[in-house]
Amino acid sequence: METKTNTPEVINEEDSSAATTVKYIFAGIIFVVNGFLADWILGEESRVGDFSAMIGAVILGIRIFRTTIKDLRQGLLTTNELVAIAVLATFAQGQYHAAGLVAFFMLLAEMIESRTASGAQEAIRRLLERAPTKARRINGEDEEEIAANDLQVGDLIRVRPGDNVPADGDILTGNGSINQANITGESLPVDKNPGDTVFQGTINIDGVLEVKVTKVGVETEFGRVRELILQAAQSKTHFEKIVDQYMGFYTPLVLVIGALFWAFTQNMNLVISVFIVASPVAFIIATPTAMVAAVASASRLGIMIKQVSDIELAAKINAFIFDKTGTITTGTLKVSRLKPVEGIKPAELLILTASAERYSKHPTAKAILALADEAGVDLIEPKDFKETAGKGVVASLEGSSVLVGRQVWLEENNVEGDIAQSVDLDETEGYSLVHVSRDGKFVGWVGMTDEIRSEASESLSELTEEGVGRLAIVSGDRAPVAERVAAEVGCDNVQADCFPAEKVKYVENLRDRGYTVAFVGDGVNDAPALKAGDIGIAMGAAGSDVAIQSATIALMSSDLRRLPFLMRLSKMTRSIININFLIGVGVVVVGLVGATLPHELVTGFLIALGSSPPEDITQVYPVLAAIINFLGAIIVVLNSARLVKEGEEMEAYDEDSQIDQEEDSGSEVSQSEEVATATV
Repeated sequence: METKTNTPEVINEEDSSAATTVKYIFAGIIFVVNGFLADWILGEESRVGDFSAMIGAVILGIRIFRTTIKDLRQGLLTTNELVAIAVLATFAQGQYHAAGLVAFFMLLAEMIESRTASGAQEAIRRLLERAPTKARRINGEDEEEIAANDLQVGDLIRVRPGDNVPADGDILTGNGSINQANITGESLPVDKNPGDTVFQGTINIDGVLEVKVTKVGVETEFGRVRELILQAAQSKTHFEKIVDQYMGFYTPLVLVIGALFWAFTQNMNLVISVFIVASPVAFIIATPTAMVAAVASASRLGIMIKQVSDIELAAKINAFIFDKTGTITTGTLKVSRLKPVEGIKPAELLILTASAERYSKHPTAKAILALADEAGVDLIEPKDFKETAGKGVVASLEGSSVLVGRQVWLEENNVEGDIAQSVDLDETEGYSLVHVSRDGKFVGWVGMTDEIRSEASESLSELTEEGVGRLAIVSGDRAPVAERVAAEVGCDNVQADCFPAEKVKYVENLRDRGYTVAFVGDGVNDAPALKAGDIGIAMGAAGSDVAIQSATIALMSSDLRRLPFLMRLSKMTRSIININFLIGVGVVVVGLVGATLPHELVTGFLIALGSSPPEDITQVYPVLAAIINFLGAIIVVLNSARLVKEGEEMEAYDEDSQIDQEEDSGSEVSQSEEVATATV
């Protein structure tokens, strides 16, 4: 079979062809139905019905013969030739009504097959519809509207409420809520502030943003997602490749079976029925329909799959290996302890520390300022701010000299107080500490740690329930840190102090022991390990070039709950494909058996339905064969469609979790506000 690249031009061309086919089908069946009505009203002797049905059969048959001739010119031998022979033979026998009905049902089945095999085109179309066509470029104090395709890296653009973001870029000014579900799969809008990145094709819900363009065209995140869907649409599963390989032998085999039917029955109608029912539409679309539905379901949740064969493979994964930083943890520091000395309240310590760190860009400063922002405390404007790299900061706050930094730095500045004895956390377990002094006296310390993802423990537990026998964390971090994180998320296997090459070796060792391994990382320093696994899954791939290139599956967000969902989706997809195959084989078997049924049974069946059977009952067999084939295709499509709704409960869960987090955050903030108010 020939594979075409699903460019927008090809999509439009095939859409036009499908629309033309629908017109032919509609016009042809009108003439065929009119033929039946004419026979009923005027009687079969009038020949008007035969003439009308003949015109309908010709109109419907043209599409089938065009496809057949095209295949033969390309040197292809497909089941289209069987259908063409069946229609032509029925027509040659003067059975115009039957020829028209056979052509009608087979064209419907062909449409289902063609639309299914290229079903990912619909996803591409939806993406293209979301792609913005206009942009507001800023030139000095003026604003001009231009085509989005004309934007260049470095341009300044303005994004108003309700606008689609026309290119990837960094926010210079303004704040807004961005709906980026079509990129990351997140169901709720994400708040964006100056310095944050926005992606092409996402929607600005509120706020006016001024954005500096960093990527345009196919280099944008939107363009990458589109390419991933294209790549998945063009790939094939292992079974599809086998079907393609042997399809060239199938048609000659059916012709031989048809010849045997003729040799034993001398009845052309039965031979025609064999050709029709042996055109395995339901069998051919068994895998593509399920895969298209699975890819659509995964894409909706921001799971981008490069090869559809990976959907099959995901169900076989029995070992998951996780990087720690940025995967199990967020990679962002969060304040876990405020420990003031006696006589100093927690809110006072927070205000002193956050005010002194106000203009620092260090990760610890960002964590402290984030807590101060959540608590809603009023910061003091620092004066004479000075930062010493690797040690800390010093600032004047309302006349008092405040130092914030490492223990050794405070000791170098002769700070009074028992700094070391006041600490009850072990820094070797991954805690980052800053110590605070005011006017030369130690007032307390702040402890921070890399935040573990809230869903990590639950997700790893679900993976175990899905049959994963080994969960492991490999990290370049120190052993106490990795072990503490592993203990908190319920992972028994830990490998610390790993360089990238050692991570690869760990993956390869598991594969050598018979495990089917998935490596999950952030795609930055994990590229070799991502490639070493049977499946490489990149977390938070939005904005990461390395992740897209090195992983076989990219999670556009960093939600670990996507992993057990991927396994469930894979298992359900395999189950549905197996059912589809049984349906496809069943249609062929039922049709072939039906062609050998005693004529009396078919006659009795038609009489029971209130229909008058023709003198030669075998004239009905080709029509029944076409109907059976068509119904088989419909059943396969409906069975595969069950996959489309998979994951909808996760979208609802996302919203509920967000509400719970906001309520918890609100509770923490109110407590902090009470402390701050009492202090003031």
